[in-house]
Amino acid sequence: MPAFLHRYADVTFALLRFVAGAMFACHGAQKLLGAFGGQKVPLQSLMGVAGVIELVGGLLVAVGLFAGAAAFVCSGQMAAAYFMAHARQGLLPIENKGELAVLYCFVFLYIASRGSGMFSVDAARRPRHH
Repeated sequence: MPAFLHRYADVTFALLRFVAGAMFACHGAQKLLGAFGGQKVPLQSLMGVAGVIELVGGLLVAVGLFAGAAAFVCSGQMAAAYFMAHARQGLLPIENKGELAVLYCFVFLYIASRGSGMFSVDAARRPRHH
């Protein structure tokens, strides 16, 4: 990594966490609320459960509240979505239109490994040592 970028690693991670979480929450809003050109799905369906994970998990990741655990659940959902909806249509994500599911899966896995980080609700809740 170029030396001048290293000092921004924590800020860049916070931006990644926020953007990935917010974008994921939009997918949930499509399913649950019919927002952003989406269509509502029944809450009691598999897509409804996916929508809840996307909306709630995405918002938790975005604001950095229990982001590690939320991101782990979101990562698992994307792995399941890939294998349930995409993998049988071709071997590679580029062939089966599963690139977004794979990317979200690994971005959320990375976020799960790092936790909430700076500029997060979790960081604000930690006691400060003087």
